[in-house]
Amino acid sequence: MAVDMQRSQVNEILLAADDYIRSFGFLLPPFAYFSPDEMVRRKSELEGITGARLGWDITDYGQGRFDEMGLFLFTTRNGSPDDLKNGTGMCYAEKIMISRHDQISPMHRHVVKTEDIINRGGARLAIQMYESDPEGALDETAPVPVATDGIPRTLDAGEILLLEPGESVTLHPGNWHKFWGEGGDVLIGEVSTVNDDLTDNIFQEPIGRFSDIEEDVAPVHLLVSDYDRWLA
Repeated sequence: MAVDMQRSQVNEILLAADDYIRSFGFLLPPFAYFSPDEMVRRKSELEGITGARLGWDITDYGQGRFDEMGLFLFTTRNGSPDDLKNGTGMCYAEKIMISRHDQISPMHRHVVKTEDIINRGGARLAIQMYESDPEGALDETAPVPVATDGIPRTLDAGEILLLEPGESVTLHPGNWHKFWGEGGDVLIGEVSTVNDDLTDNIFQEPIGRFSDIEEDVAPVHLLVSDYDRWLA
């Protein structure tokens, strides 16, 4: 059963994440700091942001255990599925993320998206990987071919890849993966083809990508999952 996050918890995570990101010299774009009222007032002007679902994203996957299973994300740019289909225009996306110490982002794969996952700083990033079988299910035996910073390598099924700061791995559709901060918190970059978090995440377990929010206080900033309700 899904468990709601409280808005007060979301606000705390958001503000702490902003400080952590800034500590590495990475600055978020100006729209990150628009208030909810400003976004409502300027919603027609901001359709390029809200339509692409750029902005703050905090999830506990509906499990109510953010410290154990969760992820902070901020999408800084994102193209459209039509551009990707046509092979022209904005076919790319970029995110900055934070994976806390031993905080699991659960096992999942993508149908369309190819992504580079980059350790931008902090501790080591641990990624456990599997291949897909012909039906798309997790294959517990097949080796996993990947490239780390452009160098091909083959992992055993279920092997854990450890990325030091500055290192990256390229994941293709069908690569099952879960990840966490190993020994501390990690700032993660993601550069990918067009991102669609509504339809392109296939989880091994029956969990949700977004969290329901209990509105115990007012939001400091809107999450991408707030846009439909606040800006309809």
